[in-house]
Amino acid sequence: MIRWRDGEVLSVRREWAGTVELTVRTKPEGDELPALAYPALVGRPEPGDRVLLNTNALALGLGTGGYALVVALPDRLPPDPDFPGHLVKARYTPLQAVVQGADEQDSPHHDLLREADSLDGMPVVIADLHSALPAICAAVLAARPGTRIAYVMSDGGALPLWFSRTAAELRRAGWLLGSVTVGQSFGGDLEAVTLHTGLLAARHVLGAELTVVSQGPGNLGTGTRWGFSGVSSGEAVNAVAALDGRPVGSLRVSEADPRPRHRGVSHHSLTAYGRVALASADLVVPDLPGPFGDQVRDAVEPLRTRHRVVRVPVDGLLDALRRAPVKLSTMGRGLDEDTAYFLAAAAAGRYAAALLGDR
Repeated sequence: MIRWRDGEVLSVRREWAGTVELTVRTKPEGDELPALAYPALVGRPEPGDRVLLNTNALALGLGTGGYALVVALPDRLPPDPDFPGHLVKARYTPLQAVVQGADEQDSPHHDLLREADSLDGMPVVIADLHSALPAICAAVLAARPGTRIAYVMSDGGALPLWFSRTAAELRRAGWLLGSVTVGQSFGGDLEAVTLHTGLLAARHVLGAELTVVSQGPGNLGTGTRWGFSGVSSGEAVNAVAALDGRPVGSLRVSEADPRPRHRGVSHHSLTAYGRVALASADLVVPDLPGPFGDQVRDAVEPLRTRHRVVRVPVDGLLDALRRAPVKLSTMGRGLDEDTAYFLAAAAAGRYAAALLGDR
């Protein structure tokens, strides 16, 4: 189940929050591979270090996760951590990690979260893919500069938030107030056991006015009706509604995806919002021009029986998207290749910002 390789670090290529990118040469094969290490888990690799690698992602040709992953520096193990956390993530795997949850008893936030039970109407934008995050933020901040935005990452994609250069750059640019990793994901500014306490932590600990929920990079799909990690979008609607928040559904829309099931409105959105979400959300339909816009609007029409379907104009959003501090990319397609995808996410951000008004 794991393709193991022994290797040597040749160079450190670049770094971002929680992550070091390396060039590694395997032994005895002599192959040079791109690799990632998370120093909080394995220590900080340096040129000349021996590293133990997991090369599954490279062997599978994964676009998002096309790296070997450093499992250990066997000749230079890091010191034992010294902190009071006892929340275990990636539980009962050989690399289970212990973190301190915002909601656990030893946390300084435990008293605040122990009785917390409401999001106080906070808008929560829910997206299928991680690539929607910067587009949502761009529109929110264009409409309402200075809005305090938090990101809650579920565990449908990457487990370590450190893998996301997007989240790191948005935080560095001041576009994100902070992040919370929930379920089996980890590496956020705050950790939480469930999506529910993660949302409450975003609101009451980070002080967010608006929160975005999505899985991390590298979602999983199988081409079946139910076998995709994005079903969590519907579950997120239920969680937000249960906590007295305002769920805002961002649609996964594409005019360029070669797969018919994702062209127009993706079946991921139609299934998650149409079948999984039991509570009502504001589903944002971007007011796209021409026959494609009609196709998108027609696809969402059956969801009116459960949700509030709202049309949002997209004028000016393209300029806002071009000002993003990160490269916009979804499934290898940039803003110009799949404009409709990013406009749909941005429209949800514009609508959520309008819900805040002047408060």
